[in-house]
Parts: sequence; structure tokens; C-alpha cells
Amino acid sequence: MHSVREVNNEIVWVGCNDRRLARFENLFPIPRGVSYNSYLIKDEKVTLMDTVDAGASFQFLTNIDWTLSQWGRGLDYLIVQHMEPDHGANIEVLLKKFPEMKIVASAKAIAMMGQFFESDFSGRTIEVKEGDTLNIGKRTLQFITAPMVHWPEVIVTYDSYEKILFSADAFGVFGALNGHIFDDEIAFEKEWLNDARRYYANIVGKFGNNVQALLKKLTPLDIAVICPLHGPIWRTDLSLFLDKYQKWSTYEPEENAVVIIYGSIYGNTEQTANALAFRLADAGVKKIAVHDVSSTHVSELIGEIFRCSHLVIACSTYNGGVYPPMDNLLEDMKNLKVQNRTVAIIENGTWAPNSGKLIINKLLEMKDMEIIEPVLTIKSTLKMARHDELCSLAAKIADTVKQG
Repeated sequence: MHSVREVNNEIVWVGCNDRRLARFENLFPIPRGVSYNSYLIKDEKVTLMDTVDAGASFQFLTNIDWTLSQWGRGLDYLIVQHMEPDHGANIEVLLKKFPEMKIVASAKAIAMMGQFFESDFSGRTIEVKEGDTLNIGKRTLQFITAPMVHWPEVIVTYDSYEKILFSADAFGVFGALNGHIFDDEIAFEKEWLNDARRYYANIVGKFGNNVQALLKKLTPLDIAVICPLHGPIWRTDLSLFLDKYQKWSTYEPEENAVVIIYGSIYGNTEQTANALAFRLADAGVKKIAVHDVSSTHVSELIGEIFRCSHLVIACSTYNGGVYPPMDNLLEDMKNLKVQNRTVAIIENGTWAPNSGKLIINKLLEMKDMEIIEPVLTIKSTLKMARHDELCSLAAKIADTVKQG
């Protein structure tokens, strides 16, 4: 049975949802699943925008066959904006299914096809580059290169006739689409924003400069609808999501807020982190989140760090170094180019607290990280005699939050 929806009278969503996949890219937990979006355009030439993951091939082909049967048409063009297998897995299937079909893609994408598939693509591809166009009837599709958003071969496609941007992985969101494929059919900020942020921060976050370059290319275009390859289609409040992308891609904190992330072995560092959270609340800080680095997936933590202006790292010393889950988070922060945050540090160690110095060294490898001094050092537990030191740290954090 087909599962399709009209984007408008001549463009149909023929994508699929995957609720069985536990981890996206075998890394990121997706408890709500994920959508693989693909779009069929009806014009003088019928054009398909991207394919889907191999795990969803049956539903995808069912959707295409049903839609084309309603139109009484075949498939003329497949535009490949992104070669990652969750979007490109069915290229070879379609190549064999539609012998007259031409594949439109960047030079790098065409080269990648030879890496993924055994088929001979010679004579079946049309190479496009920045500013090239493809006339498919009343529509002329314009191609815009988007290298490293988030692979080097990526293009996005603008349909000036409908004012639609087919945005590849840009503006993607984790989460399966439950029949509602448009932003105005869902409670985005309440139910989807965390997954949108987590998707951006972990998938695209390292490439902020590249996202900025793409946003500048898109500025002159009159865009009424954004059709991404994951998540809902944007047809109403585009400025909401564009503003988020502007902040995230410039590493500007989304909110003036504090996230406390602790690494605790027997609960003593956790106790100090909780105590600090209460002192911050007493000091008037409104937005406080607390996470255990051992039980919260690193992708969630990265999302929180992209959201918040202030980060508190409370960490036990382990084998003379940084507690391993925290060390992993710091390495991920560095790799994803986290920057422009204010950080306070609490270190713990029964005989040789050393994690604070090592954490600072890692933070100094990142850009524009302001460290609140001094590091609060505890040995095993924080005694009541040092309550004033905890309150002092809370006051320093609160002051900088209020200044922001």
C-alpha cells in the first residue's frame, strides 16, 4: 500500500519512515525513528529528488509506482543531491527500472556512484555545477553547490516556479513523520526542536563555515517552501528554522542558559553538581539542565552544549586522567568545533585530583572558550566548611549569565 502526500498539485512526497532503526549512522539514538524524504515532480519531464535508504526500498518503490501510475508517466530524471546511502541506496535500482532515466548530479557525486555500485553509469548522467540549470517544462531547476553540508558532493536545488528549495541534508531533523509532513501540522518547538538541534549539532555542526556559505547563497532567493531530506517540510514559519541555523552555524548560543554535565563514579561528584544547580537557582538563574555523562548519550550532550551559553563540567579524576565518558565528550566537542562558550570546572579526586587541569588543556584547544576561575577542587566529598566556595562559584556563573 502506498503512503504518499501532495506537497502541492504537482509535487508529491514519496519518501519513507523508518521506526525500526535504533541508531542513525549507527551512532545516534533515534527513539522516534527517522524519515527519508524523496519528492516526485510532475512536469513535461518527471523528476525525482533523491532516493531513500535500502531498508525502506520496498515502500519507496511502491510509492513511486503508484504515483507514476496515477500520472500515466515514467521517470525522466533522478536528481542526486547527496550520495550518502540513506539517500542514494536506490540509484542503481531506479537505473535498471527506468532505462531512459538520466541521473543529474555533481561531478563528485557521479564519481561516488562508481564507488557504491557495479553498474556502468556512462551515458546516463548529467553533470551539474554551481549555477547550472535544468529545464523540465514550466520549471527551471537551479543547482547550488553546498560542499561539506555535510559531504563534499552535495548540491541543493531551487525551483523558482514554485519557490521551493530542495535542501538535501540541510534543515534535516531526526524523527519519523506520522502522516503530518508539514511544519504547520506539528508542534515543532515543543516536540521537534531538540531533535532538530541534535541533528544539526552532531551531523552538520562541524561545518558551520560551510553552512554560513550556503545561507549566503540562499539569501537572494525567494523561498516559500523548504523540502529537506529528513523531517518536516517547511511552508509557514521559515524564519524560525533559518534563525536557528544562523545561530548554530555561527556557534552563537541559542539560549542564555546553564547545562551542568558531571562524571561521577560513586556519586560524590554528582552530589556537588546537584548542589551547584540549587545554588544557581538561588542566584536567579532560570534555565538550568543537569546531565550524567555516563547515562546521557553524547549526541544529546552536544545538542545541549549548542543550546546553552554556559557549561559546567564536574568530573572525577580516573587513573590520573579525565573520567573516560567525559574525555569522550570533550573530544567530540573539539571534533565538532564547539566554541564561544563560558565554562566552569569542578574536579574531584581522593588522592590526586588532576582532571581540572587536563580539562582546561582540552578546552584551550577549542576556540573562544572562556573559563571561569578558579577551578573548584574537591577531595572525595565537598564538606560544609567549603559551602562559601560553592556559593562563590555559583555567583560567578550567575553574574556572567545575567551579563549575557
